[in-house]
Amino acid sequence: MEFRTVVRTKPSPFRITHNEPVMFIGSCFSIEIGNKMKEGHLSVMVNPYGTVYNPVSVCNTLEKITSGKEFTSEDLHHHNGRWFSFSHYTDFSASTPGEVLEKVNRKNEEASDFLSNAAYLFVTFGTARVYKLKKSGKIVSNCHKMPAANFTNELLTVSEIVALWNDCLAQLKTISPQLKVIFTVSPVRHLKDGAHENQISKSVLFLAIEELLRHPSKPGYFPAYEIVMDDLRDYRFYDDDMLHPSGRAIDYIWSAFMDSYFDEATVKLWTEAEAITRAMSHRVRHDKSAELSVFAEKMLSRIDKIESQNSFLKLEKERTYFVDLLKSSKGY
Repeated sequence: MEFRTVVRTKPSPFRITHNEPVMFIGSCFSIEIGNKMKEGHLSVMVNPYGTVYNPVSVCNTLEKITSGKEFTSEDLHHHNGRWFSFSHYTDFSASTPGEVLEKVNRKNEEASDFLSNAAYLFVTFGTARVYKLKKSGKIVSNCHKMPAANFTNELLTVSEIVALWNDCLAQLKTISPQLKVIFTVSPVRHLKDGAHENQISKSVLFLAIEELLRHPSKPGYFPAYEIVMDDLRDYRFYDDDMLHPSGRAIDYIWSAFMDSYFDEATVKLWTEAEAITRAMSHRVRHDKSAELSVFAEKMLSRIDKIESQNSFLKLEKERTYFVDLLKSSKGY
């Protein structure tokens, strides 16, 4: 007898490999799973505009990426000595307009090139609640800690999300016929809006996605929310803030993700590459140079082997790290 509800994910009809670029965009699931893919050296780009939470902001971000928009000073705003774009996360803000424009336009060009060749796009909705700038009436992706009096707070309807995303999916299919879109709902609760309000917001997202799954482009769905809420369902699987999944929970979701989208060969290669990446974070005792030398040589041998067997895989960063470590151990 099992004393828990196990959410079993269905194997996807298509499989992700190291040769197929994947973009993640949206809320926290995008970041956590996207970073897991990076650790195993899959071709991935995560949130090129920073974290975005609501369906409108995600769609707006994709529209700007696919259109190759060039941001100008007219797209920027100023508050408390910082310049920023309401389309981007706070990481893109700077003390001068030029710095912001250099960051956002460079990243937009990179994202446009990446998405045009991507095989998969994972879209994570976090909330159906949006913030509109009173001055313009436009929905913002981030409020940049400006006073709440500058914004109105509204809940999107199912029909609004479906209408917007039907167009967005059609546009993506026209631009990138090979692109497969997979929706997820973030398991992170937005309790600042209230517990009941958070449930209503998530419900709107689920109903909208259910309709979007009927779109002719045949998007998919991954049950990240259900895994945390129905399977794990315990605060030991949450971080200290009791809102975000813990590292153990993320590993569990990642395991389910791999079961759904990876074949055995991809899992094996990801595991080997991730082990090399993880080895770079091992605490190194420089007073034991002989052991350090053996460790570095062992890792360089593993890099040589994995690259010789997989010509498309390049571990330059890891190679440089262990070469420098080897030199250090020998006193070079």
